[in-house]
Amino acid sequence: MISTLCRRAFGKPPSFPGAALPLAVLALLLTGCEDEQAAANAPAAPPPPQVTVAKPVVKPIVEDDEFVGRFAAVSEVEVRARVGGYLESIAFEDGQIVKEGDLLFTIDARPFETALGQAQAELDGAEAELNFSRSELTRAEELISRGNISQQARDERREAFLSAQARVAAAKAAIERAKLDLEYTQIRAPLTGRIDRNYVSEGNLVEANSTVLTNIVSTDPIYFYFDIDERSFLVYARNARERGARLQEGGGGLDVAIRLSDDSEDPFEGKLDFSENRLDPDSGTMRVRALVPNPDLVLQPGLFGRVNVPGSLPYDGILLPDAAIASDQNKRIVYVVDEEGQVASKEVRPGPRIDGYRVIREGLSGEETIVVNGLMRVRPGVTVAPEMTELPPVAE
Repeated sequence: MISTLCRRAFGKPPSFPGAALPLAVLALLLTGCEDEQAAANAPAAPPPPQVTVAKPVVKPIVEDDEFVGRFAAVSEVEVRARVGGYLESIAFEDGQIVKEGDLLFTIDARPFETALGQAQAELDGAEAELNFSRSELTRAEELISRGNISQQARDERREAFLSAQARVAAAKAAIERAKLDLEYTQIRAPLTGRIDRNYVSEGNLVEANSTVLTNIVSTDPIYFYFDIDERSFLVYARNARERGARLQEGGGGLDVAIRLSDDSEDPFEGKLDFSENRLDPDSGTMRVRALVPNPDLVLQPGLFGRVNVPGSLPYDGILLPDAAIASDQNKRIVYVVDEEGQVASKEVRPGPRIDGYRVIREGLSGEETIVVNGLMRVRPGVTVAPEMTELPPVAE
């Protein structure tokens, strides 16, 4: 009846026979009409927000930890001359790969050839003297048997013979030394690796065992050194013991992956082969080394890299995209949607990234339905319209 009266009130004025409508009743009717008109013109409630939800990826994983380190050569040698003299020639190009035994430098050999000839002449003289003293000693032995020579004379000839033998031995040693010095005039590579530039030009005087001519570093394989903290050391040592190894012996033999600073190359695979015998008392860290094959010679001593070391034994891990993890002050949370579309937040403890996902170490069982897209449109307690999707085992 009020609707009819409202239509009459806002349209044709109503007519009440017999008596005039009291003003109070008329005011009440008009107020009801305004409320009904406002309700009719009010906008409809918005639909629940659309969000994308998914189950976490649950699969066997091994967590890894990342450290920064530096590559170093397995072997490094400063090339020096063993004999002094003037540098005659250089037989390599700066920066080339040399093999063990390759000729690098030549020192003027003429003084050493002369010394060898002199030593040979001294040997010839000593051998002649030896032959003469031998014949004299033989004659003395014959004479003393007939009593034609004294015992003293025979002893003197024997002493001369022994002295001649000693001079021959010394002359032979001098020849060997002269041959070595002559051989050392050709300076050869002591190992296979990449050579640096030549530090001394041809014609300069080289001092024996003092002048550094160049240096060579081995390139394949190559070492990677990095420091781990005390907590990580205890975890790695415990995991190594469970595998029947010891971290202190050969680094536990863990397989590691190393990336360069610009991620321009695929990870390089290596294996831990050494750890120091004690922690540094000042920093509380231990230095560990990995041996990395380098057949393409991409890795160079001195380069920085990031190494990923397995930090756990295999277990069934819970993985989520980073976009599904939100921050609440100093906490990390995810939004869980129940069967009625109600949203609730759960605190989680994220771990490292594996296969493009973030490991969830605590807070989830793996059966929850998580908001993975549209976090800006949700908050705890609201109702959403979830659209279910399936996360691939490895994120793109």
